[in-house]
Amino acid sequence: MTNFDIHPMYLHIIYAVFIGYFLGSIPFALVIGKLFYNTDVREYGSGNLGGSNAGRVLGKKAAIAVIALDVLKVVLASAIVAWLFDPVVSIWAGLFAAVGHCYPIFAGFRGGKAVATMFGFLLSCSIFTFQDPWMLFIPLAIFLIVLFLFKMVSLASICAAITQTIYILFITEYTSAQVASFLLTLLIIFRHSANIKRILNGDEAKVSWLTKKK
Repeated sequence: MTNFDIHPMYLHIIYAVFIGYFLGSIPFALVIGKLFYNTDVREYGSGNLGGSNAGRVLGKKAAIAVIALDVLKVVLASAIVAWLFDPVVSIWAGLFAAVGHCYPIFAGFRGGKAVATMFGFLLSCSIFTFQDPWMLFIPLAIFLIVLFLFKMVSLASICAAITQTIYILFITEYTSAQVASFLLTLLIIFRHSANIKRILNGDEAKVSWLTKKK
C-alpha cells in the first residue's frame, strides 16, 4: 500500500455513504402523493416529505405506506452494504439514508424529519450488526408511549431519538455505532427545531389523522 492508497475500510465507508444517501433520497411521500392522490404533499400541511405530513394531507393508509417504505429504504441500503462489505460499515449506510431522507437529491433537498428512517436505522442495526431486537423495541416503545400520552409526533420522535443514543452508548463498544447514533439524534433534533419552539410555547399541533378512517 502506497502513501496515496486509501485503506479498504475507508473506501467501504465512502461507498456506504453514497449507497445510503441515494436510496434514502427516494421521496416516497412525494411519489405516493402524486401517483395515487395527484397531490404534492410539499404544498400542504408542514410541507415535509414524511409519514406524519402524508397522514395529515393524504390520510392514514398513505401514512402507513410512506412510513413502511421509508423504513425499508434504510434497511435495503444497510443490507446491501452489509452484504457487499461489512455489517459494521452498514451503520453508515443507515445514517446517510436518514440524511438523504431529510435532504433528498431527487426532491430539491427538501425532505422529511428522519423519524421513520431512524427506526429503519435501528432495525438495520438490530439485524445486521448487533442482533439485538431491544435496540429497536425500546425506542419504539418510548415513541408510542409519548405519542399516546401527549399526541405529539415531534415530542415522541425526539424522546425516541435520545433513547436510542443512550441505549447504543451503553450496549456497544463500537465507536462507529455510537457516533452514528449521536449524529442521527442531532439531525432529528435539528429537523424538529421549529417543533421544539412550538412545544415550549404550548402550541404544537397534536395528531388527529391517527383516528381518521381515510
